[in-house]
Amino acid sequence: MSALHPGVHVLSCSTRWSDVDENGHINNARLVGYVQEGIYDLFRHHATAVRQSLFPSGFIIARHEIDYLEQLHHRPEPLSVRLTVERLGRSSAHIEVNVCREPLTFMRARTVVVARDRETGRSRKLSQNERRFLAAFMSVSAAGSVLDTARGDRGAAGAAAAAAAAAAAAAGSAGSATAAGAVRRQAPVQGSEPAPVRWVPVRSGGGVGSPRGPRRRCRASAS
Repeated sequence: MSALHPGVHVLSCSTRWSDVDENGHINNARLVGYVQEGIYDLFRHHATAVRQSLFPSGFIIARHEIDYLEQLHHRPEPLSVRLTVERLGRSSAHIEVNVCREPLTFMRARTVVVARDRETGRSRKLSQNERRFLAAFMSVSAAGSVLDTARGDRGAAGAAAAAAAAAAAAAGSAGSATAAGAVRRQAPVQGSEPAPVRWVPVRSGGGVGSPRGPRRRCRASAS
């Protein structure tokens, strides 16, 4: 990120004399190269991406949408290629790229970048670290929504695991009660004849005097 543009990844990129066409300005196809250099710098050269080994198999460019706003001429002053993340999908990041030289913006591109799977060469789901890294280049509200969704997914998974464990425990308790069978109760003896024996089944759970306490609800952590 740039100190002058917080929440924005900025690459300083010089124009090349060889990029000038017969009209005397930088050719439109060459401008796309500046966009791709900015994206590569963010995904592969950013210090956090390198330190955490993010996008180990690279990425795929799925789409470019380009607006050419001004003619760009070759000059010694470098261009400022500024990248922000508009939104995140399951496997993709929607990136806005502005190619600038103060005070003008010459080109604005919206590019869809997809995380690549090493084995298949196709798209894969973004990891939590990758989502957190990319969310740093979003607006504050959009980044908060992305991180809340990730925390909610983890909380839902934890709640599901807790519910499954509770169900297994309840099933085990019921099985123990069934295995114990019925309680043998004997009526009072009348005379010298033994009274018949009755087998009375025992209800498990929820009856009068049942040791079960109130149900506890699992809640997803807000942290």
